[in-house]
Amino acid sequence: MQLRDFLPKIINGDILGTFQKLDAIESNMEKKEEEIEQLKMDCEHFRARLETAQADCMREKKSKAVKFFTITAQTMESFVKSLSEDMKQQDLDSDENQFVLALAGIVTNVAALACGREFLVSSSRELLDTMMHLLGDMKPGFCTKFKVLMLMSLYNVSINLKGLKYISENPGFFPLLWWLLNGCSPWIHESVEFRETMLLIFLIYSWEIAPDPDTEVCLHALRLLQSVILEPEVLSKSASEMRDTLPFQRIIALSKSRNADLQALAKELLEDLKILEYEA
Repeated sequence: MQLRDFLPKIINGDILGTFQKLDAIESNMEKKEEEIEQLKMDCEHFRARLETAQADCMREKKSKAVKFFTITAQTMESFVKSLSEDMKQQDLDSDENQFVLALAGIVTNVAALACGREFLVSSSRELLDTMMHLLGDMKPGFCTKFKVLMLMSLYNVSINLKGLKYISENPGFFPLLWWLLNGCSPWIHESVEFRETMLLIFLIYSWEIAPDPDTEVCLHALRLLQSVILEPEVLSKSASEMRDTLPFQRIIALSKSRNADLQALAKELLEDLKILEYEA
């Protein structure tokens, strides 16, 4: 048999084999594509379940955090109420005192984080209100560490603009700073007329007012005040009340303090306060 007789058979056989391989490859590719599509669907399903689980977890964590800070506020308030009116010395090593200081420290650390500040001003305003209330309730010289931690917490929160607005818009905020800097009993939770009357009396007889024994309280009160002054949006709304309420003579006196940090901050604040002359 000559070559031209069997060559077509060989070629036809090779072509047939090639087509069969191509069919097999195409079938495998279709199967792989189906498997890939199924994997994509499975991934989308598991992603959706994961996002749901994460959302549930975040809600649960937020709920627990809100509960924790609510209990913290109640515990702080109960502690201050338990202090004796004629208490001469504080038991700084008592379990109750150490526990409350630990809680206040936790709040301060949380407020030091951007996300913590946002959470406190968005979901735990009751705690912020309680701290401002308690700072006004405690007598000068008592629970200094506790007061400093609360002032640090409020200062940290004030770094957040929403937090600063919330704190500064509290009706008792500027009177509170006045009392803290002058070391008097606050009365900031009485009526507006009562507060104005007492403020006038104190302004007239300010020479009789003793400063808070601990300079740390004054230092952190000034830092909190500085937050307000350095934020134009808040300052524009508070300028009038600040002019009427702030103890400028007391701040001048603090600028001559023997404590270097307090002296430096008071001098810096006096320069910052000059802007009140230009605020309507």
